[in-house]
Amino acid sequence: MAKRHQQWMTGFGRSYKDAAEKAHRFKIFKANAAFIDTINAAENRSYTLAINKFADLTHKEFLSTKTGAMVGMGSPRASSAFMYADADDDDIPDSIDWRDMGAVTEVKSQGQCGSCWAFSAVAATEGINQLTTGDLVSLSEQELIDCDNTHSRGCSGGYPDKAFQYIADNDCLSPDSDYLYEEADGSCSPELATSRAGKISGYEYVPSNDEAALMKAVANQPVSVVIDAGGAGFQFHRSGVFTGECGTQMNHAVAVVGYGESSDGIKYWLVKNSWGAEWGEDGYVKIQRESGNVEGLCGIAKWATYPVA
Repeated sequence: MAKRHQQWMTGFGRSYKDAAEKAHRFKIFKANAAFIDTINAAENRSYTLAINKFADLTHKEFLSTKTGAMVGMGSPRASSAFMYADADDDDIPDSIDWRDMGAVTEVKSQGQCGSCWAFSAVAATEGINQLTTGDLVSLSEQELIDCDNTHSRGCSGGYPDKAFQYIADNDCLSPDSDYLYEEADGSCSPELATSRAGKISGYEYVPSNDEAALMKAVANQPVSVVIDAGGAGFQFHRSGVFTGECGTQMNHAVAVVGYGESSDGIKYWLVKNSWGAEWGEDGYVKIQRESGNVEGLCGIAKWATYPVA
């Protein structure tokens, strides 16, 4: 195990300030590696885990910087409009992947900032922007972190739906090539907004705890969702359809950019994450669809929103 840890340190360029810190991190690494080995050795698993760049972090440490979604704020979920409510089921495709339609930018990384809420909202806005204009523009999460401070708290967490409201109220969002991601809280800098993209008029909620409704929405555009990323297996996900343990403690915002069914018959949601391309399947995870939970696995159907162009 010490050899595995040293190889991992070399592979990920990790170093520690002293022997005490290395011993502490090695202890955590051993526990995580044992957990990963146990899961991967189990029979009939639809997914695999990997000793990834998060392998020397406790689960609490991991969640403290890699999540950051908030939900609530008294939004009128029950009475809100849902433009896809009357969509004919016969018109909903069995599978869809918005990456194939050019509506999804490259996977990004939020780093040590609890800004998943901004990445989730931006991914959905990038998608609807491409679908309405034909141009795929990578938009600025940092502008949301710095400027959307009425409800959200930057790297300390925020609300994807309120991010949509900010974009609508401020007539688009800057490309991230103009307003660069800094992985930290900053002061709002309108002078960096030299060009604007991603114009939306507002946002709508998908009816809560309704995977059929979520499927109707995703069939038409990428959608922001909030999930429970607290399951230990989620931290080390590598491949396959994730069917592991997770609850409904909503803490992490991601974007659903498609859905489908695996070769072994497991229906899934295709989810774009913001933990970099080294995590999961090049930054993506397939989360089981129609798991039997009314909220969807990991609560994926509890709090879904999408921008309206």
